[in-house]
Amino acid sequence: MTKVGIAGVGFMGWIHYLAYQQRDDIQLAAICTRNEQKLAGDWSSIKGNFGPQADQVDVSSLACYSNVSDMLADPELDLIDICLPPDMHLPVALEALEAGKHVFCEKPLALEPEHCDQLVTAAAAADRLLLVGHVLPFLPEYMFLREAIADGRYGALLGGHFDRVISDPEWLPDFYDPKRVGGPLIDLHVHDAHLIRLLLGMPTEVVSRGRMRGEVVEYCQSLFTFADESLVVSSTSGVIQQQGRGFMHGYEVHFEQATLQFRFSALADEPELSPLKVLTSDGQVERPELGDGDMIVAFAAEIAEVTASLAAGQPSQLISGELARDAIILCQRQTESVLQGAPVSVS
Repeated sequence: MTKVGIAGVGFMGWIHYLAYQQRDDIQLAAICTRNEQKLAGDWSSIKGNFGPQADQVDVSSLACYSNVSDMLADPELDLIDICLPPDMHLPVALEALEAGKHVFCEKPLALEPEHCDQLVTAAAAADRLLLVGHVLPFLPEYMFLREAIADGRYGALLGGHFDRVISDPEWLPDFYDPKRVGGPLIDLHVHDAHLIRLLLGMPTEVVSRGRMRGEVVEYCQSLFTFADESLVVSSTSGVIQQQGRGFMHGYEVHFEQATLQFRFSALADEPELSPLKVLTSDGQVERPELGDGDMIVAFAAEIAEVTASLAAGQPSQLISGELARDAIILCQRQTESVLQGAPVSVS
């Protein structure tokens, strides 16, 4: 059985920990954190914008490391799950690959496209797999969309719009630092950039209009051009200053024979869900049953994709390092377009 060690016990480390508890085909065997309380199992200080509140964790069966190099030297571990701050992804992933470990890195893969290229090259040289935690394709509403495009059940795809907006993440002091976290595009919109790349291929051009906050885009709207110029694809992403809505995402995607609509908002008083609807060309409204919306189920499905990729010895078609690199390229081009006030070629 594949044995994995989590590097970094913050919000995403907690979410990944919960996902591993739902799988019996991969074993969480180790954690690494410099925080002594977390090493002892007290994870109650972890903050985030979805999922259950972290509390006490039984770490008695885990190898607990305070130094990542020591964990990477553990011969029992096959896979390193990197949940560290984004600026640490590059050096730790490189060290893990050099140590002969497969790497599952939480998004973003790295902060710059050239760093992503460096990791893709290093994985190939080490004959190890590089997989990236882009969970969006595993959420039921997005999985439905992905399958509808793949099997053509509603005819040809015409395009669509993707939303992802949060309130100011006050628990992340480095959120707007381009050298530490990367800002809203790299840390937030990268989900939709990855999805657009996965579903539609790489755009040829992008034009974005938005507001800057220091060196990063705070909020923007983007229009993507593809080789198939009949596709009309756009996105909205970034940060608002109203804490009453901590998180929102959704989409409206158009096919020849149907439109798919979905939106979820995490509001201060209670969550607000507009479930997936299929608006058909004959005037019907279909409401697919997609489960109870438990986000951890999607992360468990992402872990299942990781184990399947490892078992096959082949990069995943959904969460490969190459796809993650392309998502970072798109985010970079969108920033360039906002700064230049003009369309930017993606190639």
